[in-house]
Amino acid sequence: MKKFRISFLNPPYLEKFSRSQRSPAVTKSGTLYFPMWLAAACALADREGFVVDLIDAPAAGTSRQDVLMRLKHFVPALIIVDTSTPSIHNDSEFCKEIKAALPNSFIILVGTHVSAMPEQCLNLNDSIDAVAIGEYDNTIVELAKALMEYQTPFNVPGVAYRHKEKFIFTTCRQPLEDLDSLPHVSPIYKRFLNIEHYFNPNALYPMVTITTTRGCPHECVFCVYPQTVMGHRLRIRSVSNVLDEMQYIVENFPDARAVFFEDDTFTISKKRCVEISEGIIKRGINISWTANARATLDYETMRRMKEAGCRCLCVGFESGSQELLDNMKKKITVEQSEAFMEDARRAGILVHGCFMVGFPGETKKTMNETLALAKKLNPDTVQFYPMMIYPGTEAFKWFDERGYITTDDFSKWLTPAGLHNTVIRTESLTSVELVRFCDNARRQFYLRPDYMFYKLRQVLNDPEERKRTVKSARTFIKYLIKGSDISN
Repeated sequence: MKKFRISFLNPPYLEKFSRSQRSPAVTKSGTLYFPMWLAAACALADREGFVVDLIDAPAAGTSRQDVLMRLKHFVPALIIVDTSTPSIHNDSEFCKEIKAALPNSFIILVGTHVSAMPEQCLNLNDSIDAVAIGEYDNTIVELAKALMEYQTPFNVPGVAYRHKEKFIFTTCRQPLEDLDSLPHVSPIYKRFLNIEHYFNPNALYPMVTITTTRGCPHECVFCVYPQTVMGHRLRIRSVSNVLDEMQYIVENFPDARAVFFEDDTFTISKKRCVEISEGIIKRGINISWTANARATLDYETMRRMKEAGCRCLCVGFESGSQELLDNMKKKITVEQSEAFMEDARRAGILVHGCFMVGFPGETKKTMNETLALAKKLNPDTVQFYPMMIYPGTEAFKWFDERGYITTDDFSKWLTPAGLHNTVIRTESLTSVELVRFCDNARRQFYLRPDYMFYKLRQVLNDPEERKRTVKSARTFIKYLIKGSDISN
């Protein structure tokens, strides 16, 4: 088994292309996600005894030629290629180059897009031998074992492949039940990645991103991972398992200033949040941390989280219109958002607020309600985006059935510079109107004198906040001033 080699590849595309995030793009804030799921599968394959390599080309700025040279030097029998909706054509074309360089390698595509459209992706070109549908950690290990024995993937659940020009889907792979059975991902980061390449403006820099759950029981129509890869059934790592990995990070990444919990909703269980917080305090784990949260979190839980080092929460407020919140199945109220912000301030936790426009029923009136809510909540930072839709989601189906998607070319999900592009319109709003509203909303929020004085005080008084803010502002300010590149 030691001789069977597997390469895990986040393929080259645009520099700093954040392929692993929910809406893949080159971001205005400079955000760049760790290849979390690719690294998790790599960790499992490594533990199972395979020889592994992990390449994150967009983060490291590695060229296509250099990736090919590294692959040829490593000579993997199996190559796992991460994909996304806007990069799918680039990724499939690069598979041709890989196959030309390593004709005996087996290439399998993974990710949200191929999980939603397996047959279409498999048929992009003959260099793609298979696609993995859904969670693929165990799929890769079982596939590698089958290939070692010169078998077809026929008995490996969660795989689609071609056989005699026919599309064959094996069987559905059931979601992994025991997340504690997986190895920690951070040792793989340490072995193959440079944490300084990755950035999230919601966390102190540099940071290490991990997840503590899979699946999300909420049914927001736009959220891609629960609807394509992870499912809606929540599965959790034990508190001790999470604390062990945090301790590893503190001890093995001396430059790390924060941990980012990139669960769909870290705060899904208030009891577990408190248990993790108490465990951090008891073990003396001294590092700042940030997490995704829902606006239903209460003050007492936030207070305990703050005591344990929680610095910031990333929250999807989404809209100032209750009708639209209901349409998107968000299952929160505007009043809950307002109460959440009050409690977060009392607890001393910063908040990054996420707002989107373009939902079913959106009008100029509802967009202005969203901007008004953002100003009223007044979180530390905000983002305004037109709704991004992806195959496999309820939102994509809704817009597609009504003819509200302006292109069927997935590369157009990005502008020429790699930024998010708006490919939808609504019953009453054009793509251009949605984009212009978001550009204007950012300016109205960030260029308020009160906000600018607040941010100036923050960066002057706290060196860590200064480092984070300056890094983000380097790219963000130019987009704040000039607006978005609208490309349809």
